[in-house]
Amino acid sequence: MAPRLQLEKAAWRWAETVRPEEVSQEHIETAYRIWLEPCIRGVCRRNCKGNPNCLVGIGEHIWLGEIDENSFHNIDDPNCERRKKNSFVGLTNLGATCYVNTFLQVWFLNLELRQALYLCPSTCSDYVLGDGIQEEKDYEPQTICEHLQYLFALLQNSNRRYIDPSGFVKALGLDTGQQQDAQEFSKLFMSLLEDTLSKQKNPDVRNIVQQQFCGEYAYVTVCNQCGRESKLLSKFYELELNIQGHKQLTDCISEFLKEEKLEGDNRYFCENCQSKQNATRKIRLLSLPCTLNLQLMRFVFDRQTGHKKKLNTYIGFSEILDMEPYVEHKGGSYVYELSAVLIHRGVSAYSGHYIAHVKDPQSGEWYKFNDEDIEKMEGKKLQLGIEEDLEPSKSQTRKPKCGKGTHCSRNAYMLVYRLQTQEKPNTAVQVPAFLQELVDRDNSKFEEWCIEMAEMRKQSVDKGKAKHEEVKELYQRLPAGAEPYEFVSLEWLQKWLDESTPTKPIDNHACLCSHDKLHPDKISIMKRISEYAADIFYSRYGGGPRLTVKALCKECVVERCRVLRLKNQLNEDYKTVNNLLKAAVKGNDGFWVGKSSLRSWRQLALEQLDEQDGDAEQSNGKMNGSTLNKDESKEERKEEEELNFNEDILCPHGELCISENERRLVSKEAWSKLQQYFPKAPEFPSYKECCSQCKILEREGEENEALHKMIANEQKTSLPNLFQDKNRPCLSNWPEDTDVLYIVSQFFVEEWRKFVRKPTRCSPVSSVGNSALLCPHGGLMFTFASMTKEDSKLIALIWPSEWQMIQKLFVVDHVIKIMRIEVGDVNPSETQYISEPKLCPECREGLLCQQQRDLREYTQATIYVHKVVDNKKVMKDSAPELNVSSSETEEDKEEAKPDGEKDPDFNQIMHAFSVAPFDQNLSIDGKILSDDCATLGTLGVIPESVILLKADEPIADYAAMDDVMQGKDEFVLGIC
Repeated sequence: MAPRLQLEKAAWRWAETVRPEEVSQEHIETAYRIWLEPCIRGVCRRNCKGNPNCLVGIGEHIWLGEIDENSFHNIDDPNCERRKKNSFVGLTNLGATCYVNTFLQVWFLNLELRQALYLCPSTCSDYVLGDGIQEEKDYEPQTICEHLQYLFALLQNSNRRYIDPSGFVKALGLDTGQQQDAQEFSKLFMSLLEDTLSKQKNPDVRNIVQQQFCGEYAYVTVCNQCGRESKLLSKFYELELNIQGHKQLTDCISEFLKEEKLEGDNRYFCENCQSKQNATRKIRLLSLPCTLNLQLMRFVFDRQTGHKKKLNTYIGFSEILDMEPYVEHKGGSYVYELSAVLIHRGVSAYSGHYIAHVKDPQSGEWYKFNDEDIEKMEGKKLQLGIEEDLEPSKSQTRKPKCGKGTHCSRNAYMLVYRLQTQEKPNTAVQVPAFLQELVDRDNSKFEEWCIEMAEMRKQSVDKGKAKHEEVKELYQRLPAGAEPYEFVSLEWLQKWLDESTPTKPIDNHACLCSHDKLHPDKISIMKRISEYAADIFYSRYGGGPRLTVKALCKECVVERCRVLRLKNQLNEDYKTVNNLLKAAVKGNDGFWVGKSSLRSWRQLALEQLDEQDGDAEQSNGKMNGSTLNKDESKEERKEEEELNFNEDILCPHGELCISENERRLVSKEAWSKLQQYFPKAPEFPSYKECCSQCKILEREGEENEALHKMIANEQKTSLPNLFQDKNRPCLSNWPEDTDVLYIVSQFFVEEWRKFVRKPTRCSPVSSVGNSALLCPHGGLMFTFASMTKEDSKLIALIWPSEWQMIQKLFVVDHVIKIMRIEVGDVNPSETQYISEPKLCPECREGLLCQQQRDLREYTQATIYVHKVVDNKKVMKDSAPELNVSSSETEEDKEEAKPDGEKDPDFNQIMHAFSVAPFDQNLSIDGKILSDDCATLGTLGVIPESVILLKADEPIADYAAMDDVMQGKDEFVLGIC
């Protein structure tokens, strides 16, 4: 037997021999387990469950002995958030904005760009009044330039280890939870910055993007017939280099500039020859910028999957790049040195992490920028080896050996080179006064925060030391022994010893019984302490009520004693009651008891005794202050409310039920025994009359059933063919023996048949509601043709003889009939069908439109796709059936999909017919599906529709392929 159960049994063993009226003070103290010995620390390893005198293992171990000061607080050293000397400031990753942070650090270390941005006029002057910035106002940048100004000033002179770029990211409208294409972001932002700066008056500011990043090349086409050259000049801000099939950066540049032959269908139209001629085309570099951005095209489109993929191949590059062999005009200075390497860690094009290795232009030191963390490389050398080992490649390609001054990477996606002839900056870029004032203000806030955190740490340490002394003093005086004692909640003692939570006032209310004393069944979650310790606790922390020796509840102990004795006596009484039930009941001395209650009375009695003893089970089952689950408690209470003895023979009015099959007469002796266990059970002597209201209702119910049967039989006899659905008229084959047919709602006929079949279970049908077949103007909603086809399920045709009977049996709100008439003198004459009331054309048209709208509004439907080859449909078993929604737009679909996840319908078409999305042309009923913003419903695609797919020939050129993908891929996803 478990120790807890042994304690429980020992505390109440005396109740087996002591009657409730004989309970003494000694019995009460035994029930409250005051006789148990206190445990000794070191001998008792954990708190004894159920022993109120055991004060071991309640959380005291962390206070007894020497304690480290740092354990008194959970506040990190604020100096850890301070910027290190001779280091740069990091940027917070807002979720998936690491790609933004890398470019910001690269642009910040472009000193010319930073200096130009500092020269931009700012609205910050609105915040400056005489002596400085208004304290009550926060500076809010209004333009992209102002955001960059403020960010760069903080990156340059902030005292923080990292700063928050959320204002800048929000101004750009970026989704912080979705990772964008880093290369695309770089292009778009440079275009935005150039457009913003173009409005500046200062030429050093207005032209900074062109001066730093803009170069020029020409597309040169040479006719093979006449030798005429055609040039198309174009500016560039980065060179996009294909890396597939290459190992060195120089090979990628050579392929970018290589000559292309224009032959066959791709011939060039020469204006000089005035005809298509074979020609050659290539790119010539005319001028290069000071900062040369080389985009390595690692993220390419995969035609087989319809998604982007990352090329994890190694590309070698040198720290010194001589571009003179690649430019058209020789003789200039075209030697570049590496200044930044942007890295994408991860094997997928849709996820991963971006970092940047950037060279400080002033010191020549290399730094790794990884969001908040910045690491300085040793020996002024670029070190990429660690980054390459973090993400293993699927191809397991071995890393090539690199010579001095060269590097190779399978994760680098952008290389930044600076023109070597540029003069090295001797002095740092100076932050303008208005920006420096903003930075100083932010630094002051940071210093105040550091002081506040340090003070909080000091206060926590002081409180911890005081608490340490208090516990060391009071814990030794907690045991009560023979001196006066009190009870305190174990949960409160544990919280008093818990260093992580402040000590609240003592609350003993949860341990009180209905007499506002200590419940004996709660003793397992209480601890008996000395009166001396209790006085100190209540004086320092307050609370209550105080539970002294007077708080031991005699009433609860007596009641518990009674319950235990009844439990022990239950088996014997069960046999006695069974024997009494076998004897016949004499005269009127018996009592009515429910048969269900008699079958389960022992179980009901045991559960009722357990209910009275339920607090003990809850407190003993959950020791040390934990409580029963709320849902479990509610469920138990609900079950207990349903287990009330003899309530199974109560009628809804609280009287004796009229059904004698549910009850049984028992003797007076048996009832007396049962009443000991169920004193509150409803009592019904044998002479007790049944409920008078139930008798009246029973008689009325029997009369109603008889009336319903009579009505049903009469209606069935009057309308036999309508009930059996025999010999029914048909509009498409009008009967010869009548010129008039009447119409009722099919719903009325079905409800009437249900009543006739089961008159005792259904209510009689009293009226014919034909208003459902009419419009609000009183006109008929159906044409003669529609009533012979699709609308025939909504109406029922009635013979004239049946209609006369219906008018007698039911209340008819509207008469609807169809009449056949002969028109003209010619033999045979023309037959026409006229309805009364007449058709309402406007409402009929509205009904048809609504039906069409209903067809186009659906959440799940099957759509078929057939491929067309040489203008013939290919009926394939593999043709996909697409489960789609009529109203789900492309934006809704994209929001529901994680990055890189394949659209299921898109891939069904692609894999079933081997047609990539950019080669798909879709149509339905001769209409080309070309609106990528439309829903299926607005395009006329209804359930079971057939979409025709015609495939274009594959496009080999990568640039053209990208254009097609961007133009059509989105539409296909929206349809499929």
